[in-house]
Amino acid sequence: MIFYTRRAVKDILENRFLNVVTIITIALSVLIVSAFGLFFLNAQDMFDAWKKGVRIMVYLAPDTSEAQRLDTRYRLQTIAGIQSVRFISKEDALDLMKARMQRQTSLLDNLRENPLPDAFEVTLVTESNSPEKIEFLAQRIEGLPSVSEVEYGQQWIDRFANFFNLFKLVGYGMGAMFFMATVFISANTIRLVLYSRREEIHIMRLVGATDNFIRFPFYLEGLIQGLSGGLIGLGMLFSAFSAIGSQFEQTLSAEMVAIRFFSMGTCAAILGAGMLTGLLGCFFSLKQFVKE
Repeated sequence: MIFYTRRAVKDILENRFLNVVTIITIALSVLIVSAFGLFFLNAQDMFDAWKKGVRIMVYLAPDTSEAQRLDTRYRLQTIAGIQSVRFISKEDALDLMKARMQRQTSLLDNLRENPLPDAFEVTLVTESNSPEKIEFLAQRIEGLPSVSEVEYGQQWIDRFANFFNLFKLVGYGMGAMFFMATVFISANTIRLVLYSRREEIHIMRLVGATDNFIRFPFYLEGLIQGLSGGLIGLGMLFSAFSAIGSQFEQTLSAEMVAIRFFSMGTCAAILGAGMLTGLLGCFFSLKQFVKE
């Protein structure tokens, strides 16, 4: 094993330029695909955190009586999937609007009457926070007596869900594309090394060297390329994450969301994928070389 490792390292040092190009290619592929995955990971965390705080606003008709309001509250509390119901009077809603507008409160001072309706703020259980279940609950609530309108950001939810689905497809496509491109470049690098050592390999065969004895150093070379590229790519991604991530922490802390890097298991899987690209590149180049 030590002999094979020395042989592989010697080949890498003797063909520095080709191997550096391959390692850089693997590193850039790992960086781009992993950055895409890291963004998706944190965006998914944000979406999950947002879903935990989903609210449905149920606006009552202007002529709703006290008895009708109590009846609507009772009906809301009996619907499966609803965690809590909070009544917000139109006076409280107006005060809240004034507090949020602050500098523009003068626009509300000349109102002759409160234009806002009474409303219920409905909190959902975690299991009912999918877009489909939210829409189903909203439709049920709209059918209740004294309910004039239901608001829950349907368009935003649909767009975000569609964006995530598209994001996944693009991510898978990019990952496959970079994987194939990196395997191709790694294979060409090993092939060039093989051609430069064609006479040496021919002599080794003449003196009785087996195919495994000849191939194994090249497999190690591919693994070293993949591991080196993976480490460099992850290192670059972590450096960028450390530099940029701190700028978002203060903003996201208000939403109770903490951005995070990949777990150790995921990092190991990324390094394994990098090593696999180098190994596959070596495999295909050796297979082609043997045919020739």
